[in-house]
Amino acid sequence: MSPSARRAPVRGKHAFAATWWGQAWVGALEDSTLDAGRLSRGRTYARKGMVGAIVVAPGQVKAPVQGSRPRPYRCAVHLPVLTDRQWDALLDTVAARAGHVAALLDGAMPEDLVDDSRAADVPLLPRPTELEPECSCPDWGHPCKHAAALCYAITARIDEDPFLLFALRGRTREEVFSALRARRTARAPAAPPAPAGVPAAAAYARWNAQRPPLPPTPAATTVRHDSALPVEPPAESGLDPADLQRLAADTGVRARQLLAGDHTSLALTQLQDAVRLSAAHPGPEWFHALQRGTGLAPLEFARLTRAWRHGGATAVTVAGQTAPPDPATLAAARTALTTALAEMIESAEGTAPAQVTGIKAWRGRLTLGDTGLQLRYGPDGHWYPYAREDGDWWPCAPAAPDPVAALTAAWDQRSGSSGGRQDR
Repeated sequence: MSPSARRAPVRGKHAFAATWWGQAWVGALEDSTLDAGRLSRGRTYARKGMVGAIVVAPGQVKAPVQGSRPRPYRCAVHLPVLTDRQWDALLDTVAARAGHVAALLDGAMPEDLVDDSRAADVPLLPRPTELEPECSCPDWGHPCKHAAALCYAITARIDEDPFLLFALRGRTREEVFSALRARRTARAPAAPPAPAGVPAAAAYARWNAQRPPLPPTPAATTVRHDSALPVEPPAESGLDPADLQRLAADTGVRARQLLAGDHTSLALTQLQDAVRLSAAHPGPEWFHALQRGTGLAPLEFARLTRAWRHGGATAVTVAGQTAPPDPATLAAARTALTTALAEMIESAEGTAPAQVTGIKAWRGRLTLGDTGLQLRYGPDGHWYPYAREDGDWWPCAPAAPDPVAALTAAWDQRSGSSGGRQDR
């Protein structure tokens, strides 16, 4: 007995088949002979697992069956394959109803499909006269007990996969569905030819040249949160109406920016967009929700939020990393800053003169002595001011292409503020 042999059910004469199409297979076998004794012994052989590995091919099913001799007998059961004309009729029957295909995909054989195919004179299920047994044993029975065992043993597989019946009739599952797809495509109405169109860049340039002016509104960066939603979100959705109002207002602002030709928001990373939302919508609930989404620590996310308020996406990039300018630009900046810083210290009123111990340069960052100020060079050629707060560097003023202007903005900001952070 083959190691892959499968034991059939052990109860009842008809326990081999659990489906109606499996029972039809068994019925065709039992109606093909009057020899009940050989059928009974065949069921016993199948129950005992004496049928080896079963191979299904077009027009036949075969397997070794262990008998009374040491060497298994070679058994097969033949079934006529369908002609091309019959296959066309059968496939037309399957394709006629979408439910047929759905049932077959679900592992079931629709009874009305068998009825329709029979009406078209296409036998999908075997007729009693079509099963032709073959065995290497000396028994002349039709079928012999070994071939009967094979017929019973294959029933469980037919139960599980009705496409075995299609394979026995000559075509595999893949061939059947390929033919069905071809029929569906042939029946589908021809799609109209696609318009030639124009390149996207040319289409946008044409629209941009002819677009009407935008109506006057507040600044494009202004986000209003008081516009009521036209429809409240469903209660079971878990969505907060106030949050949706803010997102709708933010979407309107970005749409207006796009219409005005500002496309910078389209190139934002997920982190940059989270920082942008945090900067545009102050408040602890949005801040902490966005911060958790980025995976950053609260202080680091607060630093990026403040950077955005001073300089947008480029300022966020500068907060993470800087690139040194060319040596000539760096040398000119250091010279100008040394002079300007000395003048600022001398003209400061009501404070003791601070001593400038030197301007240190490191990776595009100029730390201005012991003033607690720093300038960082950005990829846009601007200098971004930073101030030391609680032992760390924080963005403190808008950037400027002139390092002295950036220093002046940082100096004035520090002189006019209390030094506390507003981002947390």
